[in-house]
Amino acid sequence: MSGNVGLGETPTHPQPLPGREGRVNSARGEAGLRIGGATLVLRPSFAALVAAEQEVGPLFALVERFAEGRLSLSEMVTLFWHCLAEPPEGLTRERFSEAVAVRGLAANMPALKALVGQILAGR
Repeated sequence: MSGNVGLGETPTHPQPLPGREGRVNSARGEAGLRIGGATLVLRPSFAALVAAEQEVGPLFALVERFAEGRLSLSEMVTLFWHCLAEPPEGLTRERFSEAVAVRGLAANMPALKALVGQILAGR
């Protein structure tokens, strides 16, 4: 599969800092997502959350759906995608979405809980 989606520096996908690839800093509100043998860093920055909100609607409504067990897989993937801090070269949203789905809900829950916690905490 080809494509350069997720490459280059954008507000929601900044280039990794040298020596920081795959390291999760929970003090910064980051969460880790293990995909394809690599740990992807999810960082709920303001820009990332605004981008996610533009796709899924208000974040409080997203948190409510999460609390009620009604959060959809596509909403979870959207939140994860926009919070990706250091996407691997060549990663497309389609491939990322498939990898998240293959992991299953239970494996994705810790990262999702961490991001929802950061949304509520407002760090």
